[in-house]
Formats: sequence, C-alpha cells, structure tokens
Amino acid sequence: MRKLSLTTCEAEVMNVVWAQKAVTVQDVVDAIPRPLAYTTVMTTMKILEDKGFIERGEKRGRAYVYRPLVSCESASRSTVSEMANRFFDGSVKSMVLSMIKTKQITTEDLAELRAAIDSLENAK
Repeated sequence: MRKLSLTTCEAEVMNVVWAQKAVTVQDVVDAIPRPLAYTTVMTTMKILEDKGFIERGEKRGRAYVYRPLVSCESASRSTVSEMANRFFDGSVKSMVLSMIKTKQITTEDLAELRAAIDSLENAK
C-alpha cells in the first residue's frame, strides 16, 4: 500500500473535500474555521493533487472544481499503519494500549471498542 500521509493543513483541506465531494479553493477557505489565505489553500490543494489525493476537474465560473481520489477510510488506515510503524514497532495493539494508558480513549470509546471486538469474535 502506498503511503497516504497528510500534513495537518492537508488533512484539514481533505476533510472539507471528503465532506463536500466537489469543492473550489474558495469553498475550502470558507469551510475551514481558522483563517487561511486563499493562496495557502490553493498551494495545499496543488500539493494534494500532485500526491494523488484529489483531481482538478471542470471549471465553475472562473474556479476549478476538485474531487477526492482517495477515500477518508483509505487515508485513515494508511495513517494508523504509519503511526504504528513509526512509534510502536508496527504494533497497532501497542498503540491502542498506549492510548488507553494515557487516558486518550473515553469510557464511551472503550464500550465501542468492546462491542467491535465482541462482534469480530462472534463472526469467527
């Protein structure tokens, strides 16, 4: 699987693209809650296009419309795998245990994890 790593700013932009499915640079500028210059978003989208995350399509007025080429799920899986490899010797289990030990997972999250584990075990 090729690496689908994103910087923080790229992830912000991709979250807008994934949510809206088809966006212009101005759509992204308007959707991101923190102030970002139009040119910053435009440059970030060019980088995402070069990385193969989005494609530039037809024009809407004077602006191009961008669409995702990579799903959020695919990028998430790749990022989790990359984090596990980088910090936990490839062990997702160690990564999850670390999150639990440092209390980064809520009680509700733990209940969901238990349900998911039960579901996987029952499917065997």
